[in-house]
Amino acid sequence: MKRALLEVPAPELAEWMVARGFPGFHARQVFRWVFQRRVEQFAHMSDLPKALREQLDAEWGVFGTEVAYHHVAPDGTDKLLLGCADGRRIECVLMAEGDRRTVCISTQVGCGMGCVFCASGLKGVERNLTRGEMVEQVVRLRNLLPPDETITNLVVMGMGESLANLDNLVAALDRICSPEGLGLGQRRVTISTVGLPEKMMVLAGLGRQYHLAVSLHAPTEALRNELVPINEKVGLGAVMDAADAYFRNSGRQVTFEYVMLRGINDRIEDAQALANLLEARKAHVNLIPYNPVETLPYERPFPSTIQKFVSIVRARGISVSVRKTKGREIDAACGQLRRRFEDRPVVAIS
Repeated sequence: MKRALLEVPAPELAEWMVARGFPGFHARQVFRWVFQRRVEQFAHMSDLPKALREQLDAEWGVFGTEVAYHHVAPDGTDKLLLGCADGRRIECVLMAEGDRRTVCISTQVGCGMGCVFCASGLKGVERNLTRGEMVEQVVRLRNLLPPDETITNLVVMGMGESLANLDNLVAALDRICSPEGLGLGQRRVTISTVGLPEKMMVLAGLGRQYHLAVSLHAPTEALRNELVPINEKVGLGAVMDAADAYFRNSGRQVTFEYVMLRGINDRIEDAQALANLLEARKAHVNLIPYNPVETLPYERPFPSTIQKFVSIVRARGISVSVRKTKGREIDAACGQLRRRFEDRPVVAIS
């Protein structure tokens, strides 16, 4: 099996080259072709010796994943289902709006957090993604863009609990944000977590400038225990304390994501409780009208309910936005596309 190029740093590739009689500086050229010039085949790296290109092609692949499915929604949202080397599947999304080009990537195969309304975790977590598998998602999505466009924002909100795979995630983001990678600014990266306080504190201490988004989904301990089972172990208070610490350490306002479920957490009393929780904090609320999942009983709230909820929270001086729904026609919500293809073999699409 060929090795995946994006799993290794340039020095390791340079060592491989030197061991085969080639100058190690060619490693930097290879990665420039991939990251800056969007080349996906060694044969097209024209400033490398032909013998080196042939040796690379024999032992390496630019990508370790295969595109199992690619579809574009009427609103322009691209969704990729990628087949990993071990046969598992992951999802990633490219969304365009105005001058923003945002990619959403996964960090795990499945998810172990058990949020009751989510498609990603219906079968639990299978494994963490490697740093290379995360970098590949970004590069593959970037390569879908026209030559004069590039990624402006990255959100780590796909399949999996981001902070449960923190070491690999930070290694992947360091590469994506480095000048030798895609050069994306750290402040353009948002990491979403269901709220793992210890990991949030670790992230806060790393000195990065990533934006943190906490998947809150409920404003009270009792309701959050029902919707986000991991909350029974960590507690809402500990999550909020860790979010406060992240703000103090980074100076970056924390976003609280709130998936709205009809008749469950979209009531007037829920809006009032959310306002009580966040009123004294510098925070932003991102309301997400539920994207229904087949076999799950939850429904999308009525537009009038959303408007009322927004008005209650905003009246307390809290910043609120409602996420636009994109890609519903292509199962863009995390885990839905993977579930639809569960029983089909992965067939690469070139």
